[in-house]
Amino acid sequence: MKPAPFDYVAARSTEEVLAALADGDTQVLAGGQSLVLEMNYRAARPRRLVDINRVPEFDRLDATGPALRVGPLVRHRAFGSDVVPGPLGDLLRRVVHHIAHPPIRARGTMLGSMAYAHPAAEWPTVVTALGGELHLAGPEGERTVAAEDFFTGPFTTARRPDELLAEVRLPHLPRSTAVGFAEHRRTHASFAQLAAVAAVTVTDGRVVSARIGLANAADRATRAHAAEAVLSGQPLDDAHVAAAAEAAARQDADPQPQPYADLEYQRHAIGVLVRRALRQARDGG
Repeated sequence: MKPAPFDYVAARSTEEVLAALADGDTQVLAGGQSLVLEMNYRAARPRRLVDINRVPEFDRLDATGPALRVGPLVRHRAFGSDVVPGPLGDLLRRVVHHIAHPPIRARGTMLGSMAYAHPAAEWPTVVTALGGELHLAGPEGERTVAAEDFFTGPFTTARRPDELLAEVRLPHLPRSTAVGFAEHRRTHASFAQLAAVAAVTVTDGRVVSARIGLANAADRATRAHAAEAVLSGQPLDDAHVAAAAEAAARQDADPQPQPYADLEYQRHAIGVLVRRALRQARDGG
């Protein structure tokens, strides 16, 4: 199929983007890897597209402050290099290779993935686990939303139709933080059936900070607070890793019915992936 008729605006400034979005029936075109497909199937029928690829300041990636700041035109593949230092960079490099395949990573954007809000997407899970923030710009000014408040359900967010997702901010992790990521998917380029991300800071043999995120374990990216609490103040040994995985599967996860797996299987798989991510962080694997 082909898309329904639409108008097209090639914006060259933030002001032009916001002016185009003001009608509430305009979609932003950055990478277009999900939007264009949905338009071709006529699942999405925007009245107008505003193309932001000619706005130079949107292609910003700043790792110099207390948080990594990512603009709307930063492609997935940017995180496959050492452009982001420290444990945060290590985590992003682990995750990015699980996103689709090279052509998608070359064109798709991190913020586009956030705005699309697929429950199985990797980037929403990372920003939720790390307590990141999403910066929105609209006709009433600018506002910042915590990741756990931004994702409100499958393919739905706190962004209003007349707002632009202008920036995501991910806090840098302490040097003593170790990271892990584990994913299960049906094919190399599929969305994750389930995934788990972990960032654990250990001092004097005890966990002082644990951040665990789950993908496709609920109707949105989920932070595993119960699992984190199990690890707090404890050694990162096999017993506590197993207990955290059980808490993630039984308390944090809210799996949805799937044609390929019943709920009990999904809970089992969530526990397996959390264990893998935590052991990867602990053992450096």
